[in-house]
Amino acid sequence: MSKEILKKAIADEIEGKGNELSKLLEKYRVDLTEEIQPPEVALEAKDKLSNSYSPIGTLGNFSLVKGKAKSRKSFFINLAISAATGEGLMQNMLRSPLKADKSTVLYFDTEQSKYHVLKAAKRICSQINNFLPNNLHTFGLRKANPQLRFKLVEHAIENTPNLGFVVIDGIRDLITSINDESESSNIASHLLKWTEQFGIHIIVVLHENPGSEKARGHLGTELTNKAETVIAVEIDSTNTEVSIAKPSSCRNKPFQPFAFEIDESGLPVIIHDYEIPSKSSKKKTIDLLSFSKEENSEILTLAFAGQSKLMYTELAQRVKNAVEVLKSCKKGTGNNKIKEYISYLKEQNMLTQEGDRKPYTINKLSV
Repeated sequence: MSKEILKKAIADEIEGKGNELSKLLEKYRVDLTEEIQPPEVALEAKDKLSNSYSPIGTLGNFSLVKGKAKSRKSFFINLAISAATGEGLMQNMLRSPLKADKSTVLYFDTEQSKYHVLKAAKRICSQINNFLPNNLHTFGLRKANPQLRFKLVEHAIENTPNLGFVVIDGIRDLITSINDESESSNIASHLLKWTEQFGIHIIVVLHENPGSEKARGHLGTELTNKAETVIAVEIDSTNTEVSIAKPSSCRNKPFQPFAFEIDESGLPVIIHDYEIPSKSSKKKTIDLLSFSKEENSEILTLAFAGQSKLMYTELAQRVKNAVEVLKSCKKGTGNNKIKEYISYLKEQNMLTQEGDRKPYTINKLSV
């Protein structure tokens, strides 16, 4: 075959692939003349001083529930599933206005034993006063490996009629490494795919890092960035018997924080007249991982002033100084906190390092 014929064959193949991509791209074009109705609400909370409601989650999206270990995240999940499974306004706070063709709920638990999963499911039944709800399907996946858990969840989502609401309590257990970028991106992509393809809402649960309010690992970063709502559940610092559920970030109007406790029968009960401490009333150290991208950029710009590359020891000291100058705060800037913050900045692609014990540089494209 002559060079001319070979070149033409290659050019034709490239052109053919280009045409295929152009046709495929058209499927994703946003038509500015199209009228699209807002997504249906899957879970919403009543405002305390009015009769209006704020959405927590809508069909076609997923939400993230995060919190420290033993902060009672699973009891918040109990409240959410009870609202989705039952009818009407649950405890005068939560409701799920799902229609009949979206009334089925899937509940997956990956951490607890079968005994405790059954106990959690029975709490839901008690909340809605229905001890055998036919629209609630509960699964304890503790014994399965991560790959099998993922396949089982996917199979259930794809094959459950009238599905509208899904909870995965322990999303971390669907992957092998919480810091694996590929696995984390894959899970987030599937959550987006499942919610849009099947018109459902999914709530996933993930622990926070010890010492910070950031959801754990690269998985936490991926889910936080892509979730419709991030809900933080924390123990009230003034009363350890009470937990507070509050919006950490929302694409919609944030719901009002609310408090709940566990009664004598083991059920979560919302406390309507509870005075939730304001941020100013808490003695909190500064949370480095809660800074915005712009704040991180300011800190790095000051830290790297006059320098293009920095070894870790000097970088850590400069970052610490920059935080103390820009935030007028020394609490929360200990060596361990700064080390965690630098790792976070690398994870966010704002700092780059060519290899172990190599100097750090600012990623100009990210900053």
